[in-house]
Amino acid sequence: MRNKKLAGSVAVAAALCAAGTALASSHREAPFITTSPKVDATDFYMFRSYEGVSTGGTGGRADYVTLIANYQPLQAPYGGPNYFSLDPNALYEIHIDNNGDAAEDITFQFRFQNKLNNIALPIGAGAAQKSVAIPLIQAGAVANLNDANLNLNETYSVNVVRGDRRKGTGAAVTKAGGGISFEKPVDYIGVKTLGNAGAYAAYAAKHVHEIRVPGCPAGKDGGRVFVGQRQEGFAVNLGPIFDLVNAPLSVITNPANINAAAANSIQNTNVTSIALEVHKDCLVAGGESVIGGWTTASLRQARLLSPNPASGHQTSEKPGGAWVQVSRLGQPLVNEVVIGLKDKDKFNASKPKDDGQFLDYVTNPTLPALLGLVLTGSPAGLAPTNVPRTDLATVFLTGITGVNKPTTVKASEMLRLNTAIAPLPYAAQNRLAIVGSLKTSPAGTDFAGFPNGRRPKDDVVDIALVAMLGGLCMANGDGDTLKLNSIPGVPGVTSACKPSSVPAGAASLDVHDAVDQAAVPFLGAFPYLNTPNAGSQ
Repeated sequence: MRNKKLAGSVAVAAALCAAGTALASSHREAPFITTSPKVDATDFYMFRSYEGVSTGGTGGRADYVTLIANYQPLQAPYGGPNYFSLDPNALYEIHIDNNGDAAEDITFQFRFQNKLNNIALPIGAGAAQKSVAIPLIQAGAVANLNDANLNLNETYSVNVVRGDRRKGTGAAVTKAGGGISFEKPVDYIGVKTLGNAGAYAAYAAKHVHEIRVPGCPAGKDGGRVFVGQRQEGFAVNLGPIFDLVNAPLSVITNPANINAAAANSIQNTNVTSIALEVHKDCLVAGGESVIGGWTTASLRQARLLSPNPASGHQTSEKPGGAWVQVSRLGQPLVNEVVIGLKDKDKFNASKPKDDGQFLDYVTNPTLPALLGLVLTGSPAGLAPTNVPRTDLATVFLTGITGVNKPTTVKASEMLRLNTAIAPLPYAAQNRLAIVGSLKTSPAGTDFAGFPNGRRPKDDVVDIALVAMLGGLCMANGDGDTLKLNSIPGVPGVTSACKPSSVPAGAASLDVHDAVDQAAVPFLGAFPYLNTPNAGSQ
């Protein structure tokens, strides 16, 4: 008889680490979602804001938490003439669990609206002249909110729901100056329409809105929101990775290759970011400082397509029925490379509280054996044999004791962030975060990153690779504790590591994907992800 609690613990924890070894972000990870790229979540970030923060973790925006949900993967910057507006018939959500029960307590809901301005030009002369609609989304240079040259304006609303996402109490998030409609910048069509990168950055900055969040403690209801196109912030050599990891084992275990050994093949693409900054005191509850977070997208259960669409914009579809969740993302990479192909759509439709149903995929994960097969010629070449992998459960599923484990917790897949741990300025961040504390001196200098939440700079692939291949296990008498125990300030955590079960040479803190996440350009301020690539220069 299976232990249900263990099922929940081990199931997703192993999934988390195993996922990281795929060396790719969550792009096109399930069969259905490939048909609906507008609601395909690619990355989710959750971290204490470090804009203007001192080396002591104070000042600037240190009291805020930033949440970023990226959608629409692998956008070609030149993808005109319609580019990459979000779906007005979809519901995009960011969920927060602030009591460890694997259910949402706060949900931020985003709905999008497209307004066609129907710009027309006079064509012909005299009696033959007619006013004819233009075929593009812009009629000239664009620089301002609701610019007169935009043929299509995108706006959105934000609601906050407390309790169950569908049955809880909801209220509108408002602009600091009043109003519930937020403007979204047009994608970076190119330099003739929107100017150089500096000009587009200034244009996008006009769409960072100061907000008021109802239901927050007095004086803690402020924040910011931005939705718009950004440069892809994930570093990966995507093609070779899914070509059976088309790189020798010697490349990904050589420390000399950590920095810029391979090209970041998706750096020339864009994504659409939903970025929200909220005061940390608005997200926590009951004295618990640890929160969990994930993003989802939902579509209506049915849609009716007209064979004779009327003039307008997206008028051929009439949705109806209940909301159906079709995308889910918390920890990076879970659905792509852990969940079996037949159940990937099921995972995208599932909730954290039900994660025990995926036990069979993760108590005996197939990915380590697959990596061993393609890199060494043997399934046993890299895969630790200590299954179920409770060491992974400790680090990635329930959270690390003394770092980001809630007082009470139901094992489930989501990012977990301890809001009581001070942020570090970008320059002081270790790309390996907590795992990096095992390699650097003095030890224990960066607890503010993955798996304690996730920042853009965090090299989640390398961190997860280290953990998956047993790199966090160490001999300590019984040979069953985590190396993390050696970090000052982290309480001892027992776990069935069994270092002897890890193949010789596999459990290395130097294992990596040969692409350096820390080399990706980011902004030092909200919304942190960089100005997108232009459609033309």
